[in-house]
Amino acid sequence: MAILVPSILSADFTKLGAEVAAAASAGADRIQVDVMDGHFVPNISIGSLGVAAVRRATNLPIEAHLMITDPARYVDDFLRAGADIIIIHWETVEDPHELLAYIRKNGKKAGLAISPDTPVAAFSDLLLAADMFLVMTVHPGFGGQELIPETLGKVTKLRSMLNANAVLADIEVDGGISALTAPVAIAAGANVLVAGSAVYSHPDGAAAGMKHLRAACG
Repeated sequence: MAILVPSILSADFTKLGAEVAAAASAGADRIQVDVMDGHFVPNISIGSLGVAAVRRATNLPIEAHLMITDPARYVDDFLRAGADIIIIHWETVEDPHELLAYIRKNGKKAGLAISPDTPVAAFSDLLLAADMFLVMTVHPGFGGQELIPETLGKVTKLRSMLNANAVLADIEVDGGISALTAPVAIAAGANVLVAGSAVYSHPDGAAAGMKHLRAACG
């Protein structure tokens, strides 16, 4: 069964605790907090305080997706805030091995992401260095975008790479995931799906959005 991860980027921040609880009650597996610095991506969002707020609202695992230029400078903040999985971008570090190992050393899961313009070959010497690999299916920085179909070919290639090396790491996709695109992403080889608008912009609320998405995943 696919792991479903609602992103609070699309949530109503005036009732964040209730939004997190609604998704959790409807079967969310964990919650994602998107962290943007206005430098690596052309948008600014919340930081470690946002992770701490979500931590107070749920017992579900929390992903901190660091779309920031210097993740090593801030990773301790997210560890202290209560993140269970910390995702860094391949494009933001010269050699991800050390930072990924540091995250693991501190008892958390390490994730490594690539943006749509980065080839999946970027992961080739890092297959054992991370617990999860995130293939961005939109250009990072804004919610509500449509999935870029070409990115799913990267998911399939990555799944083949992991299988060929007997690596059991997760493959996550993030961007444009909905009831229509989720089955296609799963067929391509993803087993962790992040959804923001599909959950939190659902006309009947986050719980209904989660249930609709779960039903689509089979």
